[in-house]
Amino acid sequence: MEHLNEIAAAFRQASIPCAAREPLSRHTSFQIGGPAALFCEPQNKRQLARAVAVCRQAGVRYYLLGKGTNILFADEGFDGVVIHIGEVLGNIECNGLSVTAQAGAALSKVCIAAANEGLSGLEFAYGIPGCVGGAVYMNAGAYGGEIKDVLACATFLDETGAERTLQAGELQLGYRTSVFEREPWCILSATFTLREDDTGPIRERMADYARRRMEKQPLDMPSAGSTFKRPEGAYAGALIDQCGLRGYAIGGAQVSQKHCGFIVNTGNATCADVLCLADTVCKIVTDETGFRLEKEVRVVK
Repeated sequence: MEHLNEIAAAFRQASIPCAAREPLSRHTSFQIGGPAALFCEPQNKRQLARAVAVCRQAGVRYYLLGKGTNILFADEGFDGVVIHIGEVLGNIECNGLSVTAQAGAALSKVCIAAANEGLSGLEFAYGIPGCVGGAVYMNAGAYGGEIKDVLACATFLDETGAERTLQAGELQLGYRTSVFEREPWCILSATFTLREDDTGPIRERMADYARRRMEKQPLDMPSAGSTFKRPEGAYAGALIDQCGLRGYAIGGAQVSQKHCGFIVNTGNATCADVLCLADTVCKIVTDETGFRLEKEVRVVK
């Protein structure tokens, strides 16, 4: 606690807004999670670099949080510092066939900015609820597209606090993974290389994807999006439905009635409820079909 008091003082000295015991349920799409020991919201890149440096120098755990759309925090909360990279760190710039966006930019806003410039390639990402940093971190994808298909490079703070840029081919981008999962780096921005097209058809494709999401996904209920990764040769939602688990619930966590690949919070779910339900679903699917499901949602304890 003494370390955290010192960190809070350092944040205040750097004019970084911070709060103790901030409920993480307020900052995640699942609406689940206990308090962060300390929660801060850098207002610019300099403050972000300072916040990370202070935590590293103090040897205190920290977690970089974007829009919180693929995160499940523990009921006990997080005993370190949560650094929230919000849309204040969300500048978007278009230059020729390139779009560069800061880590806090909402992915859908980047898609709209690209469409307005007649740039195609990001339509698949329209409606993915996360931010650019999170999308690069996990190589987000949908409808046959992935971030790695259009990512040119990413700029980040490395473990020494130095600002570096790596090309997409150096980022070990795979199915819902990247080098950022394995290195203590902080994504600052990403540049996407797109192709020219007429704005009308681009917007039509985006509208089609949005309509399909609305029809098939439980967007009206708190969740972390797709709960399970797609196993090779099958679809998680179809396997779960095949096992008769549509609507199956433990506590306040439920396999969505609308799309079995989603676990939703019916109103009072805990992290323990979600994990118990996810593990139960995985076991039943493996026992009955032979396919092994892996959680896509990131669990932070």
